[in-house]
This record gives sequence, C-alpha cells and structure tokens, in this order.
Amino acid sequence: MKKDIEIPVAKDVHVAIIREWNDEFLSKDWNAYLINNRSDSIEMAIVVSKGFDGETKTSTMRHGIGTLEPNSFKKIELLQEEILALNNEFFVTFFAENKLFEKRFLFPKHTIAEKSLITIPVINMEGILSEG
Repeated sequence: MKKDIEIPVAKDVHVAIIREWNDEFLSKDWNAYLINNRSDSIEMAIVVSKGFDGETKTSTMRHGIGTLEPNSFKKIELLQEEILALNNEFFVTFFAENKLFEKRFLFPKHTIAEKSLITIPVINMEGILSEG
C-alpha cells in the first residue's frame, strides 16, 4: 500500500555556484559544483541541469559525476553569463545506503550575483548555495 512506500530524503548533498578565477581565459567565471557533505560516499551521481524562464529554455545537460567521497565536491559545469538571467535547475540523483535518492536544486533568476556570495562549506570558497 501507499503507506508502505518509503521515499528517502536526500540530506547533506548540495549544489553550489562558485565564482572563481579562470587562468586560461583571465576572467572570473561561475561554475556549478556538487557537494557531498555526508559522512558516507554517494555513488553513481548524475546531474541534469537546465535554465528556463517562461518560453525561454536552454538545452538540458546531463553529467555523470560518479562517486563522491564523504566531505568532497566535484565540478558540474561552467555557467555562461547569459543564463544567469534564467531560473537554473539541477536534478541530482545518486545511490547511498543501498537506496536511490533524488533532489531538485533551484537558483531563481538573478540570484547568481556577486552581492549574494557567502563562504561555501566543504569547498571553502565564495559562492551561492541553492534553494533545495
């Protein structure tokens, strides 16, 4: 029955947008990162990202992240300046504790900005944590 179905809640996994220097292009770029702030590894992590605002939509991007050790992070993708004016959504799916977890992270339009920067845990760099 419905009451017997357990839906696991994904905790201590985050998506952050980090503002960092790019030595190759000599500019500051926005990069999305997946953070595992859990005490155990997450496996087979997949991130699906897209930007949208009404009729305007970006391509859907799929990223196979693989395994993330406890208290670690991995870059997902570079965010181009043009898509910061859109809602940016990241769906994260992973295995842990022999269960499948899924969580949606949203960065509403115009929230990825210098004025919103905070120190991000685990990465210890300036960035923005998602509303998740």
